[in-house]
Amino acid sequence: MAQQLQAVIFDLDGVITDTAELHFHAWRQVAKEVDIDIDETFNATLKGISRMESLRRILAHGGREQDFNPAQCAALAARKNGIYVDSLRQLTPHAVLPGIKTLLTELRSRGIPAGLASVSLNAPAILQALEMTDLFGFCADASRISRSKPDPEIFLNACAGLGVDPQACIGVEDAQAGIDAINACGMASIGIGDTLKHATLRLSSTEELTWPRLSAFWQHRK
Repeated sequence: MAQQLQAVIFDLDGVITDTAELHFHAWRQVAKEVDIDIDETFNATLKGISRMESLRRILAHGGREQDFNPAQCAALAARKNGIYVDSLRQLTPHAVLPGIKTLLTELRSRGIPAGLASVSLNAPAILQALEMTDLFGFCADASRISRSKPDPEIFLNACAGLGVDPQACIGVEDAQAGIDAINACGMASIGIGDTLKHATLRLSSTEELTWPRLSAFWQHRK
């Protein structure tokens, strides 16, 4: 008899909603202030990466990694976050990606909890803006995570918060670092995006992320 699915753990950006453009504009503004130019191609390399690691990569990209001490780096990261948080005011429930709210509602009706495993420190505020807080049983606190994806810590934290076994859960991600993190903790991985490697199941978009698809995947996974 197949093991019962205990929970589905979601990433936020690119899975629940897409704030990538907001992140890009905030980072580009901060980078410009320290005479570094970044474009959307470079920004794609920051996908799924924590704020401080993103800053480190931007400074390295501009050859200025040694020019800022820890306090200055913290100030730059705070500056970026202030710009980003200000832009979140434009988020509404209409910004939820296709099919996601239907799936979350279906999971809740079936008694299958949903968890959130996002490195974004603004995740609770984003869920509130999207009016989706009540659809998640647990939101991992990124401020208490010491190791960023691809380390599995945040997914393990989400599973612990829900009181479930990672090996009885599905993780959903749109970034390679996230897929690697899901696989590292023994969860079944679903990748949103055709280019992701090592996902147990790859889907082109969130529109394909339906309960029948998840149920069939869980029943027939290897």
